[in-house]
Amino acid sequence: MTEKIVFIPGVGEVLLKKSARAKRVNIKVAPFKGVQVSVPQRVTFANAEKLVLQKKDWLLKHLPKMEQMENKLTEFTPQTQFRTFNHDLVFIAKEDTELRAKANQTELQIIYPPNTDFYSLDTQHFIRHCIIETYRREAKVFLPQKVKEFAAQHQFKYRSVHIKNAKTRWGSCSYDNKINLNLHLMRIPEHLRDYVILHELCHTVVKNHSKAFWDLLDKVSGDARGLDKELNNWQIEVF
Repeated sequence: MTEKIVFIPGVGEVLLKKSARAKRVNIKVAPFKGVQVSVPQRVTFANAEKLVLQKKDWLLKHLPKMEQMENKLTEFTPQTQFRTFNHDLVFIAKEDTELRAKANQTELQIIYPPNTDFYSLDTQHFIRHCIIETYRREAKVFLPQKVKEFAAQHQFKYRSVHIKNAKTRWGSCSYDNKINLNLHLMRIPEHLRDYVILHELCHTVVKNHSKAFWDLLDKVSGDARGLDKELNNWQIEVF
């Protein structure tokens, strides 16, 4: 058995899942996924459940935060009006088909059979996945070009740009000046997207967050601290 669902009083259902990659028991609380526990092969489900019980107070603290995030997430139905960076989300009902997606230059089309349950988690996950992949394609075209423009404008040097679907960071810069940018940058306002790119380009010169870094970032962005504070109002995976 690779999975087991247990019920923890006050918490509800918890999914225990064996993982070949897990080195220790790892508990995650995620919107619409609930409490999921990665269990190393050497650890029994019984021992993993005991650990979850020990973490009950921690779970009770974090579950309300998960519910708040769930309430902020868009629930996608044929009536939903939604646009990515340059694609409109369009729903098309079609007989004799399974739920699928198709994208062209201007639209992300969700093609669905008439009996589709749009309120099921599977359907919502499918649509959200399609939207994220659309953001990824858009980001791969747009963001490297933007980095190139800012680097030329401010005389920064970098090695490469990579697009990621990171959970916690908008961007990062490696020791050898490889820049990683989050595909979710395509969701936020242009001035904040520019700020993140400039932030990472500044790290090609100053590798820490010292006064020298903030002075440089302020010089190229205009209001580094203010922009950083505004960026904190955005949550990466909430849309």
